[in-house]
Amino acid sequence: MTVALFGTGLLGGAIAQRLLACGEELWVWNRSPERHASLQRLGAHPAATPQEAASQASWLITVLSDGPTTRELLLERIQEGLRGRTVIQMGTIGSAESRDLAEAVSSLGGRYLEAPVLGSKPEALAGSLQLMAGGPEELFEQARPLLLRLSAEPVRLGEVGSAMAAKLALNQLIASLSHAFSLSLHLVQRSGVEVEAFMALLRNSALYAPTFDKKLERELTGDYSNPNFPTAHLRKDLALFEKAAQASGLETMGLEGLLSLLQKATPAGLDPLDYCALHALTAGRTAAAEQP
Repeated sequence: MTVALFGTGLLGGAIAQRLLACGEELWVWNRSPERHASLQRLGAHPAATPQEAASQASWLITVLSDGPTTRELLLERIQEGLRGRTVIQMGTIGSAESRDLAEAVSSLGGRYLEAPVLGSKPEALAGSLQLMAGGPEELFEQARPLLLRLSAEPVRLGEVGSAMAAKLALNQLIASLSHAFSLSLHLVQRSGVEVEAFMALLRNSALYAPTFDKKLERELTGDYSNPNFPTAHLRKDLALFEKAAQASGLETMGLEGLLSLLQKATPAGLDPLDYCALHALTAGRTAAAEQP
């Protein structure tokens, strides 16, 4: 099958590499054309415009930064080019945004499947992303051969909106777990407790999550470069979760402080760095300015 992929950033670029390694014919488009170069060397066809890419393929994969950007691409730039084509929307957007997109794509003669993923560049390159889908069951089955290139076990959770809700719920856990661990780590260090002694206790408890060890070295060294998931995206997704949760009647007051803290990442220059740079913000008076 011929695929057109829109958005060749951190995750999108890795997905493109995986599809090429699996032998798919791939057209790529990005707002920054220089990102096409490495993919072109691997066999991708670079498109000058979204319309050109869409015209070459029946399957259109979007991996863009947010809902408004995705909507603008599909409904304002490609528009009628969606007729007879299937959009697999993999970027993390709001559940309501996804449902609105599905309706709009359908009105233009296209089909729509949301397929957000848990995992980043390493998992995408290995084809081991955790992929959750929302949309018609028949469409999910038709897309399965393509989805299996990216995930060993793609799962359909329900209609459009369901997979996005699950994805936002998972990313809320990323933010909350990272925040909780960061505060605990700072406190034990400032109290003179050896980090490894604390970690041994934590690892042997029901409180342990593997992400703690995954991010420990970065937080101890203050090296948040080469991100798998940038801080700006974590903040965006947490805000989307809060909005969805409030629309469902949930009490989200506990998240307001964390969102407020993450707003400080922008002036601190942490937005493009790995999301565990949150550790620099929880440091309080030691300040993000002291981080490398």
